[in-house]
Amino acid sequence: MTDNQRPGEFELIERHFAPLAGPGGLGLLDDAGLLRPGRGYEVVVTADALVAGVHFFPDDPPAAIGWKALAVNLSDLAAKGARSEGFVLTIALPRDWTEGWIVDFAAGLGKLARQAGCPLIGGDTVSTAGPLTLSITAFGTVPAGRMVRRAGAKAGDLVLVSGTIGDGALGLKVHGPDKPEWVAALDSGQRDFLADRYLHPQPRTLLAEALQRHASAAMDISDGLVGDLAKLLKTSNVGAEINLDAVPLSAPARAVLMAAPALAELAWTGGDDYEILCAVPEGDYSALAAAAAEHSVPLTPIGRIIPEAGAVRYSGRGGAQGFARGSFSHF
Repeated sequence: MTDNQRPGEFELIERHFAPLAGPGGLGLLDDAGLLRPGRGYEVVVTADALVAGVHFFPDDPPAAIGWKALAVNLSDLAAKGARSEGFVLTIALPRDWTEGWIVDFAAGLGKLARQAGCPLIGGDTVSTAGPLTLSITAFGTVPAGRMVRRAGAKAGDLVLVSGTIGDGALGLKVHGPDKPEWVAALDSGQRDFLADRYLHPQPRTLLAEALQRHASAAMDISDGLVGDLAKLLKTSNVGAEINLDAVPLSAPARAVLMAAPALAELAWTGGDDYEILCAVPEGDYSALAAAAAEHSVPLTPIGRIIPEAGAVRYSGRGGAQGFARGSFSHF
């Protein structure tokens, strides 16, 4: 499609993004959207930017890019115990964009938006001479005073994680163009599973209400378990003892670590899991685990909070463990 055949900005919005808008989006015809939180509720806000070549490969399926752009924000809201209410999207399109790409991108974005009950309420569409860049700001609500913060973990709390850890970081290697040798040791089902965990993270939105009731502190695991745990502990001014042997792994991830045991550090520090990391009083664990089980979300204890601020003791494989690199960092 040539530049002359591509839709203009307003036609592009009307054709592909207005169908994703909820009532607060006002048909994407106004200068802003509108949210009406219920009486006694507070608004929780989170934002994430994704840049081609940094957060995803430029030739990734556009539907997967749309899904992931929203998923990483919904994951943050879930960790705060917030119910998603809507999002705004800013998209900076490179000069060679095509309408076919937009169709698929909007399909992936819309699929998760409908699944999560989080409609589009506004945004901006611009062009850029640089790489494709996306920014989503998502809004959620919690009863006043009930947002689950990073601060709040107490000595004696159990440290829990949802789902399985390491799939995203390993999936990036499986999906990427420069595949390491260990990928050949996996069968097609294992490779597909790990790649899909990287391309289509599953935000744990169904845990939000239970976290609100039972968690002392929580955050999502986006930059790696080791590094994100350090952030939570620093904010709560506590430490932790963690049993790495207890960290849940998927069957494909276990197959990878059997083929290449040195990749365990990548699994713990690589990021892209978008699972929940939380501290929970021991007396609340059973209720939270039961609530998670109702939604078929595994929740696994991996350690305990200790009073020594900043102290993190990792054990596993018969002894103490350390890490050269805590998590993914842009800088």
